Amino acid sequence: MSSLKSSTMLLIAFFQSALKESAHGQKTTMASSRLIDGKAIDQGIAYFLMLVALLVTFLVH
Repeated sequence: MSSLKSSTMLLIAFFQSALKESAHGQKTTMASSRLIDGKAIDQGIAYFLMLVALLVTFLVH
């Protein structure tokens, strides 16, 4: 169970770092910061779904 927890924490840290990289990589101006970026939302949902799929895979095995 300890290895499951450590691998889960490693995966969560990886996905969080990837999301932080994409968030800090774009510089926004005051006018564009008010708009919702659909591509970033879609990418965040995709990362979340991949994380859920990995966790389900770990729990099934």
